[in-house]
Amino acid sequence: MNSPKKSGKKPLLILLLVFILPVVAAKIVLSLDLYQGGATNKGELLTTGTSYSSLAMENPKPKEWQLLYLLPEICEQVCQDRLYILQQSHVALGREQDRVHTLILVNDKSDISALSNSPFETAKANNQMSEMLSQQQMIIVDPLGSLVMRYPSVSGREEQVLQGKSLVSDLRKMLKLSRVG
Repeated sequence: MNSPKKSGKKPLLILLLVFILPVVAAKIVLSLDLYQGGATNKGELLTTGTSYSSLAMENPKPKEWQLLYLLPEICEQVCQDRLYILQQSHVALGREQDRVHTLILVNDKSDISALSNSPFETAKANNQMSEMLSQQQMIIVDPLGSLVMRYPSVSGREEQVLQGKSLVSDLRKMLKLSRVG
């Protein structure tokens, strides 16, 4: 009539495994870099600390969002496409376009004649900034003067247009989340 007593070790062991196993699995996945977090930005984030002051350049438009592009020595088709994309991207921002200024950086060797039909503001780039932007990339700068995101040079008009759409998308997100500028 006496039923054998069941051991309480098995349910306790199962209960511990249910809670400990997911933690251990997560730790292994994170420590082996098997998880790539989701990112919604399409441009390349620049390292923290890259700013006008770290490049020894004065901010030409303090407390304003900026799109930067360095005008090359010879403004060929890629350069012309870049200027067109910058102009159209600014227009595509709609009501937010007053918060963003497109600046074309020039140095002593820049082909300034390419800007004859463009409404862009220009600023003088120092050597460090010219060196950083030598590959015809576009840069987003926040109101605090930090260089935030880079869009490398791509070839072909279709890729340029897609990159312009990516730039506008990323810029809209930043403007929406920004409490400054």
